[in-house]
Amino acid sequence: MHAMFDSGSTISFISGRMVDELGLKPTRLERPLILSTAAGDKIYPNLLCVDCSVEIEGHIIPADLRALEFLEFDALLDMDWLGAYHAQIHCFSKKVTFHLLGHPEFSFQGTSTNLPITRCRVATSVDVKMFTNVLSTTEQVVTKLEEVPVVCEFPDVFPAELPGLPPSREIDFIIDLVLGTKPISVPPYRMAPKELEELRGQLDELLELGLIHPSMSHWGAPVLFVKKKDGSLRLCIDYRQLNKVTVNNKYPLPRIDDLFDQLTGAQWFSKIDLRSGYHQLRIRAEDKEKTAFRTRYGHY
Repeated sequence: MHAMFDSGSTISFISGRMVDELGLKPTRLERPLILSTAAGDKIYPNLLCVDCSVEIEGHIIPADLRALEFLEFDALLDMDWLGAYHAQIHCFSKKVTFHLLGHPEFSFQGTSTNLPITRCRVATSVDVKMFTNVLSTTEQVVTKLEEVPVVCEFPDVFPAELPGLPPSREIDFIIDLVLGTKPISVPPYRMAPKELEELRGQLDELLELGLIHPSMSHWGAPVLFVKKKDGSLRLCIDYRQLNKVTVNNKYPLPRIDDLFDQLTGAQWFSKIDLRSGYHQLRIRAEDKEKTAFRTRYGHY
């Protein structure tokens, strides 16, 4: 068994491989550590092997070891463990001397590692500070979206631009208003000549895609532009007045702490990020007039 004495760590580890070989039965912890690797990945070791017997030069010393899959050594023994047994590390001679209470002093002679140069990265979580030892022999490759196999396999799911309105489905979104609300119409905001030019172009594009159409609604919200990170302009509709008279949906949002509990120990987290998601939500037919907006070039 190849172990590493690490005076820079405050947690002791055992490799997942050794857990299997020794037939250990680790305890699953409710609150795992959060470790960052040199490659930037995050791992969450949540298995603890309690009171493991570590034999050194015929002496049995107990240790609590967290299971870690990618550990290059069979085990890593931390500073607290070394301090508890009055160990002294002699760097020049690569020797570790132990002074156990009630036992004569004994030493363990280490050997030189044949591992290539490694990169170390400090990982911190709450009160835990340690160094993770990770081998890295390849450079990080940035993959373009169009080179991802699943994107190529389902081009209709990952279009560069929306082809038009989404198909009608079982559920349409509803805009419920406070009783007694009358239609609200706000005059268009003032725009600079360059903004008016951009507005004309974006309206033409939305009309061509069928995402908007001319309207005679008594409702009308103004529009404005917000600059994106790349310098382009995003067309936004100011629905603040409509929001004030809309009945809020009381369905509770999930609690953040509950989400963290559910994600404990998970290696993958999936999320859905819709392209132009606002244009992918169909509104109930009788509520469409409430979404109307007013511009210099017409009412839509």
